[in-house]
Amino acid sequence: MDPLLPPVLQDDDNDVADAQSETLQLGQRRARATGVDVRGPEDQHSRPDGNALDGGESEEEEEEEEEEDDNDEEEALRGHGSVSPEDDYGTDLELGDEEEEEEAAGGRAAYVEACGALQVAPASYFLRHMQSRELSMMHRGLGPQGTRALAVPLVTNTSILRLNLRDNWMEGTGGAAIAEMLKENCHITEVDLSDNRLGDDGAGALAGMLAGNRTLTGLRLSGNHLTDRSAERLGPALVANCALRHLDLSHNALGERAGEQLRDSLPENTGLRSLNLSWNCLRGRGAAMLAAGLGGNVFLRAVDLTFNGFGKEGAVALGQALKDNDVLEELNVSSNRIPPEGAIHLAMGLKVNKTIKSLNVGRNPIQNAGCYGILQALQENPDSAVETLDFSDVAVNQDFEDLYTAVKEMFPALAVNHGAFRKGKACKV
Repeated sequence: MDPLLPPVLQDDDNDVADAQSETLQLGQRRARATGVDVRGPEDQHSRPDGNALDGGESEEEEEEEEEEDDNDEEEALRGHGSVSPEDDYGTDLELGDEEEEEEAAGGRAAYVEACGALQVAPASYFLRHMQSRELSMMHRGLGPQGTRALAVPLVTNTSILRLNLRDNWMEGTGGAAIAEMLKENCHITEVDLSDNRLGDDGAGALAGMLAGNRTLTGLRLSGNHLTDRSAERLGPALVANCALRHLDLSHNALGERAGEQLRDSLPENTGLRSLNLSWNCLRGRGAAMLAAGLGGNVFLRAVDLTFNGFGKEGAVALGQALKDNDVLEELNVSSNRIPPEGAIHLAMGLKVNKTIKSLNVGRNPIQNAGCYGILQALQENPDSAVETLDFSDVAVNQDFEDLYTAVKEMFPALAVNHGAFRKGKACKV
């Protein structure tokens, strides 16, 4: 006999047995569906109440089995035609990734096309980081046209939240392009355009953007050759804007008219928490008007006025502002040509102020007398909140040290920084 024949025959027998078994099971299912029992009497057992038993199983158990079979069939059908919540969640993630990739591809295409139209080379760094949360492209030499090309895909970009384009020589044209982009983009919250030679034209465009933008919270315009003309546009914009929290206008050429604009706009502004006006041209009357505006503001927490030449007139106005303002916490007026008399007027404001925590009057010719007067004001104000006094590069005498020891007992956390120490007493002003 062929050695392969027995296994083949065995498989045939198995097939027959399987077929019979399937036939029997099918018959049982049909019987249950129609209520007819196809089994013989020898397979049935009866209970005293006359109900038939099957292998020790009750009718209730049979019904449970039927329900389980139906449930299994329904689950099998659902397995082919529905998606579980976990699978649906995974699908949402995949769709989100696909949408982000489509957005990135569209943004790259729009940027390359804009570069071609403006005849500038695409920045490969930008192409690689379009989906980053923070985009830093300092010192890239974009120029006006490169900035215009960059602004095109940023209009619809939803990933970038912080944008740093410092030192790119974008000038007014590039600044205007960024301003137009920020009118449409509602995702970017911080922008640094420092050292870009924006000029008054660029600042004017940005002022127009601020009047309507409700997303931007931080704007740096340091070192952009801004003059009083820029302030004339920025002033009304600060009145209209309530979202901007931090504004840096340092290292510009803001003068008397800028002080006048800020005097009128700062009391009306409800958004700014910090303002940097250091390294400008705020002197004399302009400084006094700015100080008046600070006195009327009830939201600013930190103001930097370093290197402005406030002099005595500006210091007198700041002293009054400290009396009126009950919100400001940090004030820096270092390097402002403030004389001892000006320091005494600052001290008069500190006698009643309850919010200032940090005061920097270093590198001013206030001498030991000015330092002494300010420290004495704290001694006379038990409600003072001052934690730090900076008298950098101002020499002090023994009487100042003695007073500091006494004030330190009242305010143990007080920290004072000063210049050289000279032995001997000095006359008070």
